[in-house]
Amino acid sequence: MFRPALSASRGKLFSNHPHGRAVHAASFLRRREIVLDEELRAAPQELARIFVHELFHFAWLRLGNPRRESYGSLLHAEMAGGVRGELGWSAELTKSHFLRQEKTGLWRAYICESFCDTAAFLYAGCDSHEEFTLASKWRLRRARWFHESLDRRALSI
Repeated sequence: MFRPALSASRGKLFSNHPHGRAVHAASFLRRREIVLDEELRAAPQELARIFVHELFHFAWLRLGNPRRESYGSLLHAEMAGGVRGELGWSAELTKSHFLRQEKTGLWRAYICESFCDTAAFLYAGCDSHEEFTLASKWRLRRARWFHESLDRRALSI
């Protein structure tokens, strides 16, 4: 579903409302619903990237703990290696919040956002974007993880 001028504040999504921070989309997992900003209709590549990101929130929910933990281990290795950058704004933002506060809930949010941004990088058909700041060596490692962990299995959404 599309709505004009999306913003979010304190876990709530607004349309044409002066409060909150501007967002491109939101997923409501229990309702199995994705809301996209109306402006994305005019930007097909950005729409694809944002839509794939939101779709993979549903995949993350059903991924299972072993694969979520495996992806988290990949990110732990990146952090231990001092890797900078990400594959989307949402992962970059949650990563920076986690690094400042190091709270478990922020770590879980970061892993999820990184997973969804990486999926969008891999599957949305967008070869370059200003938000793709992760070095190619690490992009390839994430792509290998997706290939080994997801490509040969049915992915439930």
